[in-house]
Amino acid sequence: MTGWELDNCHEKIKVHGIADRVRAAAGRDRCSRGGSLSQAGRQRSHFLQLEEEVRRLGPGRVETLAAVGRRERAAETDRGGPDAGQADAPGRLKKKALRCRQRRELGGMLLAEYRVSERRACATVLLARTVYRYRVHRRDDRAVRQRLREIAETRVRYGFERIQILLRHEGWRDNHKRTYRIYKEEGLHLRSKRPRRSKAAAHRQERPLLTGPHQCWSMDFVSDELFDGRRFRALTLVDNYSRECLEIEVGQSLKGFDVVAVMERVKELRGVVPKRIQVDNGSEFISKALDKWAYDNQVTLDFSRPGKPTDNAFIESFNGSFRDQCLNVNWFLSLEDAQEKIQAFKEDYNGFRPHSSLRGLTPNQVVRQHQQDPEFSTLGW
Repeated sequence: MTGWELDNCHEKIKVHGIADRVRAAAGRDRCSRGGSLSQAGRQRSHFLQLEEEVRRLGPGRVETLAAVGRRERAAETDRGGPDAGQADAPGRLKKKALRCRQRRELGGMLLAEYRVSERRACATVLLARTVYRYRVHRRDDRAVRQRLREIAETRVRYGFERIQILLRHEGWRDNHKRTYRIYKEEGLHLRSKRPRRSKAAAHRQERPLLTGPHQCWSMDFVSDELFDGRRFRALTLVDNYSRECLEIEVGQSLKGFDVVAVMERVKELRGVVPKRIQVDNGSEFISKALDKWAYDNQVTLDFSRPGKPTDNAFIESFNGSFRDQCLNVNWFLSLEDAQEKIQAFKEDYNGFRPHSSLRGLTPNQVVRQHQQDPEFSTLGW
């Protein structure tokens, strides 16, 4: 290496060393003053100073500098779409057409307004031409639609599942999905639902398993009023195995001896008394008259815990259906009119209304099947 080259290298080392020390000193001075800007922030400040100097030089110098920096990519302007990556300025007002019916409508619009070919329209909307040409050939459902409407108008509190069971009993073989579609199209779905309890009450003692009718009954009182505001009560009696309504006694004032009279009448009609009767702690059920009748007939009165109506769930379920499908849909003009309409409900409940816990059977059908086959059981359904 010659002497001139050696001197040139020493000059470069001195210049770069000075520059490094100057930048380091500037950084230390910035930190010593407590500033929080990063190095990029300091560079922006230098660029702002440089821009002010360029503005002082005039427009000619600005054009020169702009030409030098034209390689930099310009920031994209906001195109106004509400969604990320959307190109249309007004924004998307409708959802994407994903179903075949919507795409067929779009294809028809392209054919009508833009006069394009069918092949091109289908390719644009991503739809096969065979799907575009397909036309729905549905089976005539006017008959089942009419029958479905008749049942719903007659049984105003029957839901879809119970109506579907009735259609099957009448011989209709339509799929439940097709029936449900018609049920929704006709607007027959019930809008009010009773809340279901999330917890079940624990019983004080283990209750025996039921294997046949008339082993355990349940009874309770339901109150309602006539058209003029007079109150009346109804004593409901249900068999827990077959869900059969044994009796509904209607009266304005029912006492303990009235309950005993109803039990005697049912005993003479059925020829049997249960081993156990589930009741609540009402004054009529804890009376001496009913206690004496239970003792004479060797019947155990199984009382519910105070504040636990779920201990007597069978009669509570029946009372809910009784109020929903009879008391709330009828207008009682007199006590005799109430007795007549309630008796009609009792016959309909036992002989016509399918029960969900009996796998679509009626209580009368369960009783007949158990009489024919003693091994027949509805438990576990």
